[in-house]
Amino acid sequence: MINISESAQAHFRKLIEREALPGLGVRLSAVHPGTPRADVRLEFAEPADLAGDEWAIDCEGFTLWLRADSVKYLDGAEIDYETRATGGQLQIRAPKIKGEAPQDSASLVERVHWIVENEINPQLAQHRGHVSVQEVTADGVVLLRFGGGCHGCGMADVTLKQGIETTLMSKVPGVTAVRDATDHDTGQAPYIPRDSAA
Repeated sequence: MINISESAQAHFRKLIEREALPGLGVRLSAVHPGTPRADVRLEFAEPADLAGDEWAIDCEGFTLWLRADSVKYLDGAEIDYETRATGGQLQIRAPKIKGEAPQDSASLVERVHWIVENEINPQLAQHRGHVSVQEVTADGVVLLRFGGGCHGCGMADVTLKQGIETTLMSKVPGVTAVRDATDHDTGQAPYIPRDSAA
């Protein structure tokens, strides 16, 4: 389930021994799992801190507790500790933490949402923008609403046609068109004002 290297176990043992608290262990959990913002939280935990449904992984000299609601996202994770001349670095790799792309048999809506949240929005975030899926019609038309720096942006049409539509149509079979359902005149802080983009 989780692979903890010998060097990582030795690192945890050293830290736990320094704390000198009976039963102290390490708790691992996923934060915002299944989303592009997913991350891992690693913290010390005493038995009184536990919810009771954690999975226990016995290591040499301590227990690693895995929050039950994080199990599917942290399955296959690897924890390693690399010693360097300037100290050391703990590395946690959790390939499933952001979730798994829906299968080809999943609904068109699920597949569109996955690409929007995991590929399109992280790119738009570079310009303080995002899109949300308003609707996916029966004939494959995706209606989007722009927000943040994209709401009112003069380049929204270009982003829609050359970026978002191209991505969705190439990666999600069944998407026939992508349309903007945003009233851009109400945008408060566009990345590029509409009147300067003309």
